[in-house]
Amino acid sequence: MSLRCSLGIFFAVATLLASCLALSPTDTLSLDDQARLKQLFEQAIPFQSVGHAHYAILGLSTLGATIPKAQDACSYLKSNIDTSDIQSIYHATSAAKALGNCKIALGAGQETLTASLSESAEVADLFFAVSTQSALGLPIKSADIVKALDTGLKRDDSILGTSYALHIASQLSKETNVDKYFELIEDIVAQADTIDDKYLQFDNLQQASVFVTGAYTLATKVNKKPLITDEQAVQLANYILTRKATQTIRNAYLVVAALKSFSGNTFQVPVAFSLSGSMAISKEDPFVKVGVSDVMSKSLGKLTVKASSVVGREDDETLASNQAFAATKDETIYQLDLMKSKPSPGFYIIQLAAAAAGGKPAPHLIGLTDGEVTVKVTTQVSISNVEISVVDREQSITAKTVKATFPTKSKSTLDADVHQNVVIKFTLADKSGAVLQAHQTFIRVFNVKSNQEVTFTADSDSADVYKFTLDIAESGKDFFNQQSGKYTVDLIVGDAIIQNPFIWNVIDINLKFPDVGQTDEDDKPSQYSKKPNLEHMFRVPEKRPPVAVSTAFTGLVLLPLAILVILWIKLGANIKNFSFSLSALGFHGGLGAIFGLLYCYWAYLTMFATLRYLAAIGIFTFLCGNRLLRSIAETKN
Repeated sequence: MSLRCSLGIFFAVATLLASCLALSPTDTLSLDDQARLKQLFEQAIPFQSVGHAHYAILGLSTLGATIPKAQDACSYLKSNIDTSDIQSIYHATSAAKALGNCKIALGAGQETLTASLSESAEVADLFFAVSTQSALGLPIKSADIVKALDTGLKRDDSILGTSYALHIASQLSKETNVDKYFELIEDIVAQADTIDDKYLQFDNLQQASVFVTGAYTLATKVNKKPLITDEQAVQLANYILTRKATQTIRNAYLVVAALKSFSGNTFQVPVAFSLSGSMAISKEDPFVKVGVSDVMSKSLGKLTVKASSVVGREDDETLASNQAFAATKDETIYQLDLMKSKPSPGFYIIQLAAAAAGGKPAPHLIGLTDGEVTVKVTTQVSISNVEISVVDREQSITAKTVKATFPTKSKSTLDADVHQNVVIKFTLADKSGAVLQAHQTFIRVFNVKSNQEVTFTADSDSADVYKFTLDIAESGKDFFNQQSGKYTVDLIVGDAIIQNPFIWNVIDINLKFPDVGQTDEDDKPSQYSKKPNLEHMFRVPEKRPPVAVSTAFTGLVLLPLAILVILWIKLGANIKNFSFSLSALGFHGGLGAIFGLLYCYWAYLTMFATLRYLAAIGIFTFLCGNRLLRSIAETKN
């Protein structure tokens, strides 16, 4: 097989895998979100700074909203522009252009603008300067800008710097070759981090927004699809949508500007599928309504939308497939009567696919076949076959059974004691009569006198019959504190798919427990009562030996010392050469002190105190001993 053929197969497989991994946006900037952001921009008045005014004005303009008090805003820009700061000039001129009938004279700012167009300018300042020229309608010397931009990129190749380069390149003349800047798009997007295969994020929102707007603006200029895969485009949109709840003017504008680029370009428009209205479906409201739009909640034109499959979330069984949605008056909303498929109550996952009406190709729409929504089919629940029985605990003989009918409380009252159990049985069914399992089925037992209540769980058996057994003896110890008396029994049923959850007071029961005064617990003394005194007799000391014995033992201990002195005398030992110098006295005194310290350690000192004293005495003894040995050596020489 030739190399060209192998590469062709490789790229075909890669393209297929990329299409399989394509995602649909997880959210959109809904109309409610846009209204909230519009209000946020309007609340920016009075403006705090020229930059503040710039973001608020462009945010309103991007959302297509009217800018309130436009002339006052223009006056504010003129009076607060800092002509020595190119960024302030950029903010003011860009905002003035968005206002429309607002002209700002640079005056002394012309020198600042000229300096920011030089080769020594940073990429950010160059972007501010070129954008200012574009906003004022001034001619842009593309050749000089290219030189300055190339020089600036050598100093600043950061994500933000190269993203600014995309904006600069998009404002150059048509004759200027900007291919090398267009190729930067692929390098920039490769530096983003993928999170959970859903989000593609940079270090901050500014980097993401400036990159997205710059990439699609430059792509529009050169009329080429940006070097961003469809999956990356959707992941970038997902990341920016996670920041839509921001409360700052600047970040709100960055979100709106980036999403506007995804919505308004002709190369990559992520298609968002979302539920419109409630996810609950019932016979009274049988329609599943989905919104199909871009990330700005705008219409994508006429589409044909279908449910590729409708699958139960819990049993994975397919309910329907290839079900067409009908268009509504709202071009972004489509609906399907799901109840025609006769679904059982529960949750269903609907896989959605869309296509341009008439089969027209729409390669710029991303994720047309990747929509997914979850709905729940709800029903009204009914309860039947309700029986409350008192059963002998040992022999399982039923003493009495009472039947109850929902929602009426039984007029009968049952009596039970510790030798019996109370058994409650019932069956749940949906509106069609089919047996229903509810996630929340509780039995609440309430003491009328003490207002104490205990809630138990009722479980169903293999026949879908719910059964609850109250062991009077055990529950009396564990839950009811052996309090005899009248108890009411309530049945609580609820579920996410149940339209009519209820609490039903079923019956009253008289429970009799052993007399509390007869329990063994009361015979036990309180843990806070006075404890008996502890009496302890120490061991009587043993009788000491006679004085003669102890004296003899002491003599035996000192005998070796006497023998040592005698041997010294016999061998001719003398102390005539003992030097009474300071080093000699200090050394021998230090040795004596160490022996004395050992006695103190044996008598009363701790190890740590002994080590502290030993360190001081030992250092002194060492120095004196060293000095003494040197003097002895010198005397011999």
